[in-house]
Amino acid sequence: MIKVTHLSKIYKMDGVQTVALSDINFEIDKGEYVAIMGPSGSGKSTLMHMLGALDTPTSGKYILDGQEVGNLSDDELAEIRNKKIGFVFQAFNLLPRTSALKNVILPLSYASYPKENREKRATELLTMVGLGDRLHHNSNQLSGGQQQRVAIARALAMDPALLLADEPTGNLATSQSEEIMTIFSDLNKKGHTIIMITHEPLIAKFAKRIITVRDGKIIKDEKNGKHLKIKV
Repeated sequence: MIKVTHLSKIYKMDGVQTVALSDINFEIDKGEYVAIMGPSGSGKSTLMHMLGALDTPTSGKYILDGQEVGNLSDDELAEIRNKKIGFVFQAFNLLPRTSALKNVILPLSYASYPKENREKRATELLTMVGLGDRLHHNSNQLSGGQQQRVAIARALAMDPALLLADEPTGNLATSQSEEIMTIFSDLNKKGHTIIMITHEPLIAKFAKRIITVRDGKIIKDEKNGKHLKIKV
């Protein structure tokens, strides 16, 4: 479903070139659960921006769900982000004085999803992540773990080809992190393709495959035969 070939990203500022990514190659099949990990400055965030169609490569190709992303216009990239990629960020990025329900309805509105079905779809997703009794609570009235659940429901609104999570437990306590990782594991069991960006080895171990990035290059790509399972 994802194919990255000779992907490179070079930033130029004041005549100075900085190589953020260099000759990145990998494929991810539909239904895989992959962690991309590395320390700060390794290039994993730049790679996340490429995979999320938030930026375009300097060279190389990125094919998502049969479509080459690197040559698209800004409007086409926006459409990819809205319809094919579900984002879950460390900072949640919710509207604070807006209900959980309306936060999840928002991407449906942008995509011209049938108006009469939006509330039903959002309610189903929030119920699935355990917030069926918090539909009308504003996001600033929810705990960090609950806010991240809303963010996951919102990311799933358009039934995206890819769920892309950037440090999804970075702002959460350990117990809340476990709850969120359980949700991701359950989503993967249902067939969702997940890429998780993290610098935490313990969080990466929940995935079934780990790609390690350092100095803008992939230094390791291995199946994780001992991926963690949380007891709930």
